[in-house]
Amino acid sequence: MFRTTATAPFHDARRLGIAASAVLALLAAQPVTAAPAPAKGVERRARKAVPKPRAEPLAIEQAALADAPMPSEATNRLVAWVAAAKDNRGMPYIVIDKQNALLLLFGGDGKALGQAPVLLGVGIGDDSSPGVGAKSLAEIGPAERTTPAGRFIAKFGRAFGNQRVLWVDYANSVALHAVITTNKKERRVARLLSPTPDDNRVTFGCINVGTSFYTKTLRPLFQKKGGIVYVLPDSRPVDEVFPRLRLLPYIPPAGPLAKAPVEADRRVGSEGRS
Repeated sequence: MFRTTATAPFHDARRLGIAASAVLALLAAQPVTAAPAPAKGVERRARKAVPKPRAEPLAIEQAALADAPMPSEATNRLVAWVAAAKDNRGMPYIVIDKQNALLLLFGGDGKALGQAPVLLGVGIGDDSSPGVGAKSLAEIGPAERTTPAGRFIAKFGRAFGNQRVLWVDYANSVALHAVITTNKKERRVARLLSPTPDDNRVTFGCINVGTSFYTKTLRPLFQKKGGIVYVLPDSRPVDEVFPRLRLLPYIPPAGPLAKAPVEADRRVGSEGRS
């Protein structure tokens, strides 16, 4: 989890065959969860030093991802719905498959741009504890270190030390940023490189991704106007977190998501609720 100091979503829908009028009639009222502007007092209390990302050996960044996990059924369903409903409203978007510790990246036109493994909060859960965004890291217990599920409007903003991060849930200090390597005991890069998602729970709630993917692909897409981040749940039903899915019958994707570009560095670089 980052402490905050300032401002605070894989499939092309061309072949889904859903009439635009039907989609609009069913889904026009999609609610938006926007990050509220921080109160001045919370902003000051939330400040924590954020170490700068440190470059990892090139060999790590070029590690193969032939064993990358397949997106879950719930993820496929959400991706098809976003494309059919145009829920992203023309903005780039990200889908986080928490069960497989996988990030899927799309352009504003719904085109799949890539995927990459991620590190997530060590706590299994889909909601942030009340007031967790105002706590210091030392005050946050393991069960509170969750990556919340839901639909978020994400924008870049400053963290302490003049470092810019993509704020996902600003009020609860949850950001998406390059993986941090300062605490060697956490073995964050090794966890990203591992072939399974079993060891990808290590952060205070933030979403960590490989440095190369973050700096070359994700950041340029979101840095001007931001975008949407959809985080699938750990334990709650997906229809409960995204109620509008119930209005659209599930339609299988036009092609396997796994054929989209895959991040080749299985993650590297920054920390913090990180």
